Amino acid sequence: MPEESTESVGERGAVAAGAPGYRIALILLGIVITPVVLSSPTLGSGLTLPLAVSAILVGSAILLALAVTTVSIGEHARQPTYEIVRFSFGAQGAKAITVLLAVSLFGWTAVTANGFGLAARSFLQEVAGVDVPLPVLVVLGTVIFVASTAFGFEVLGRVAQFAVPVIALILGFIVFQALRSGLAMLDPADPLRWGVAVSAVVGTAIVLVVTAADFGSFARSRRQAVLGAVLAFGVAYPLLYIAGALPSGLTGESSLIDATAVIASALPAIALLIFASITANAGNMFQGTLAVSTLLTSVRKWRITVAIGIGAAVVGSLDIAAWLPTFLLFLGIAAPPVAGIYIADFFLHRRAGYDSGLLATLPAVRLLTFGAWLVGSVVGGLTAYDVLTLTGIPSIDSMLVSALLYVLASRLTRRGTAARAHPTAAGA
Repeated sequence: MPEESTESVGERGAVAAGAPGYRIALILLGIVITPVVLSSPTLGSGLTLPLAVSAILVGSAILLALAVTTVSIGEHARQPTYEIVRFSFGAQGAKAITVLLAVSLFGWTAVTANGFGLAARSFLQEVAGVDVPLPVLVVLGTVIFVASTAFGFEVLGRVAQFAVPVIALILGFIVFQALRSGLAMLDPADPLRWGVAVSAVVGTAIVLVVTAADFGSFARSRRQAVLGAVLAFGVAYPLLYIAGALPSGLTGESSLIDATAVIASALPAIALLIFASITANAGNMFQGTLAVSTLLTSVRKWRITVAIGIGAAVVGSLDIAAWLPTFLLFLGIAAPPVAGIYIADFFLHRRAGYDSGLLATLPAVRLLTFGAWLVGSVVGGLTAYDVLTLTGIPSIDSMLVSALLYVLASRLTRRGTAARAHPTAAGA
């Protein structure tokens, strides 16, 4: 094993020279393709095609705006998300946020490992008539994921460069089969609300967008970071979502595998999920390693990667479908406020740069920031359960509320500091 599995902050300048925008886009797409494949059929079977397309385009536009901002901040700071949040949450307080994001990434790693095992099991049953126990296939998958992650950003990029075009070709073949099937678009029996559909499109990728500063920190330049976000979320993401929704719109099935089985054969969808799981979990484990390494600085990163893989193999071998919706709802509410806060912090205080020396002058735990995060998360939860109505997208509600509260808290703190520094003027 190499001594370090992902590059340290000090090495980012050298790595960045080899990270053009298209490579960042491929890595982002490699990570997000599995959630897209899992969630897009719900839109296809729950809305008419014009409404589904409009929801996908609006949701993608929201993600694009956020992704451009977060990758630009990452490029500006040359630091991952887990170090950027130290400036807004405090050097010690940021550890709690890092744990939250690490748990989120680990959860997706386990979910994707489980999806890989189920897809591989279905493939072997279809092709060879062999029934392999799920845990065996999950373990095999995690070995592949670890091998794709343990040697750092460059290898991760090469995996994405190979796998993402293959995934696109398979999905294109599925769309071709769907269009030539002769089936007509169905009217959904129990249609989704349009706002719920937009929220699903945003929620599918919101955790990746929140932590996209990780990849911006490796970008060659600001322009290349933005190019990566535009290619990923402005071009490819809506096309992938529409392609994933189309077969379900023709068949009424709520999963891509079931829909393709009705149209012709489930094998292309199964192969798609296998490839998508590999690229997604390579990225999830890479980001998870970055997060945990900021907490366990004395542990070599490759060991962290292996530990994440072992944990994902254990959890991914279980029946996780029962708690998956609750887990995804939690992520969609608790993680976005982190981005709202560090985006607001950037525009208020960090446009000149992230000076780590300033951390010694800031509180170790910034309680007002945690208050803004907590209130934003609660508001997001209330809107998710229709107790309140703001934008109609709970993740955006939680993000906006936290950002606004952080701005307010920052101004109050600044006025308080100014009043203590000039008591006579303040009294006048």
